[in-house]
Amino acid sequence: MYKLKLAIRYFLRRRITSLAVVAVALCVFIVVVVMTVMNGLVTEFRSKNHNFVGDCVISTDSLVGFPYYAEFIAELDKQNFVAATSGAIRSFGLLTQPNAEWNLGVEIMGINAADHIGATGFAKTLHYHALDPENVFIPSYNPTLAGCVVGIDLMPSQRNHSGEYYHNPNPPSYKLIISCFPLTPRGGLAKAGTDLVNTLSFSYSDDTQSGLVKVDGRVIYVSFEYAQKMCGMSGETPRISAIYVKFADGAALDESCDKVRQMWRDFVEANKTRRQAFLLENVSVQSWIENRRSTIGPMEKEQTMLTLLFAMLGIITVFVIFVVFYMIISHKSKDIGILRSIGVPGRGVVELFTWFAVIVGAIGAGIGAAAGCGVLVKANNIEDWLFATFGFQIWDRSIYAIGDIPNKIELHVLAVIILSAIAASVVGALVPSIQAARKRPADALQVNSL
Repeated sequence: MYKLKLAIRYFLRRRITSLAVVAVALCVFIVVVVMTVMNGLVTEFRSKNHNFVGDCVISTDSLVGFPYYAEFIAELDKQNFVAATSGAIRSFGLLTQPNAEWNLGVEIMGINAADHIGATGFAKTLHYHALDPENVFIPSYNPTLAGCVVGIDLMPSQRNHSGEYYHNPNPPSYKLIISCFPLTPRGGLAKAGTDLVNTLSFSYSDDTQSGLVKVDGRVIYVSFEYAQKMCGMSGETPRISAIYVKFADGAALDESCDKVRQMWRDFVEANKTRRQAFLLENVSVQSWIENRRSTIGPMEKEQTMLTLLFAMLGIITVFVIFVVFYMIISHKSKDIGILRSIGVPGRGVVELFTWFAVIVGAIGAGIGAAAGCGVLVKANNIEDWLFATFGFQIWDRSIYAIGDIPNKIELHVLAVIILSAIAASVVGALVPSIQAARKRPADALQVNSL
């Protein structure tokens, strides 16, 4: 008990301990705020990518696609661990408008709306058809027209400072022309002569906001049948680019993907003698994490680098604690000598200053965590005030595809940060404490040591 009482007394009477407390508090404050925001951004980004492709993707990088997909989808739909499937056409083309002098390279994605909203989070991204996503390709102003869904950033759109896009009460009526080169199963041009390109006219039906910059600024969605025709994948042996799969609730991702891979290997083996079986060899079966790795990976690496930087910040905090405790202990030689002379063992001296370090770390971490949580709770209000007062935003919503600043405080992460700060304080105080414990009472009580 005397160790704790002495530790509290030293803490209250030594002003230099405020330096250690401030160092710990600043470190914890920075880590809590930045890590919470960064973790929120990464989690949100992963969720958006997951919603975009579903749980599992069976696809090929070839623009030619692969055949016999209907048979495999039928096999998938029979499995208990599969909740929904969606076939899709993916290709590239040019987008323009009637009598316009511009054209834009786009990625064409042909889907069956009813299937796709079951296998992915496509329905959550729509605006005008949010309540009836199955009819997304039917323009509300003229149901007889062939509609298309445009990525929100593909056409000029206005955003406010909160990142919200401006929409008219009713979808605007305008036409879009999409052109692409149809290909044969061998990758050659399906048309010869001057008529090499398939061109179809669509009417704007809705826009989609997936929150993925490369998707919202590049992809245009059309009905599956139109896309298959434009890309030359219809005909006697129709082809497809990808199959998106959603697993049933409770199904393990990796285990379910392994089952689909095995099913695909068996399917390829069973169809190896068919005329276009060579196209099946280039098809891969990936979980959504593997499929979107090139997109998610860079942000996760940034998160890892940030964690390493905070580890270095923790080392600096340890050094500050070390300096502070070295100075305190050097001025407490007389106290240490008295404690040793009355029979307190060296271990007791170490425990005394360990308690001292725990108090410093706990109070500093508590102050830093409280301040960090306070800033996080008001983060979006603070940014709104900065924008209203100075026209400044931490993330310019016209550039970054985020809405509110992520500020969800995870208690387990907060606990780890606080405990790490206390541990860093103890580590910083350990060397000076051991040195003090090794001193003989006679040496500690010398006049020149006071």
